[in-house]
This record gives sequence, C-alpha cells and structure tokens, in this order.
Amino acid sequence: MADLHSQFEQAQANIKTLTQRPTNDELLALYALFKQATEGDVSGKRPGMFDFKGAAKYDAWEQLKGTNAENAMQQYIDKVAELATQYA
Repeated sequence: MADLHSQFEQAQANIKTLTQRPTNDELLALYALFKQATEGDVSGKRPGMFDFKGAAKYDAWEQLKGTNAENAMQQYIDKVAELATQYA
C-alpha cells in the first residue's frame, strides 16, 4: 500500500514533465482519477449548465463512482505512464 502511494505521488510529479499538453479528454480522465483516489465518490451538486468546464469535471468524476481509492490510484499511475510514452 505504501508503495502504491509513493508511485501515485511520483506519477503526479511525472505528469508535470510532459513535453506536450495532453488532450482535454486525457486531462479530464486524470482529474477524475485523482479526485476519486484522494476524495472518493463525487459529492455536492453538479455545476450549472453554463459552467461547461465544471460540469465536465463533475461528470468525469461521477463516472468513477464506486471505484476504490487503490484502484483509482493504479489507474492514474497507468494513465500517466501511457501519456509519458505518448508525449515524451
């Protein structure tokens, strides 16, 4: 478990070293996985229809509802590794 947490923290550092910006969909996936791993299931009300960015983030996070923190961390780590090979 401690190893997973250290890999998760390393992945957070690694994402900042990409030479190109990931697509919006990739960034949404990373956001949702990070939030699920650190805060659990989505909470609060969905942002209004004119807050497109907030609504997209909420929806992406909501799709992961029920995913446990460890699984979300591993998916985040895997996604960062995939992006590192794609954008390195």
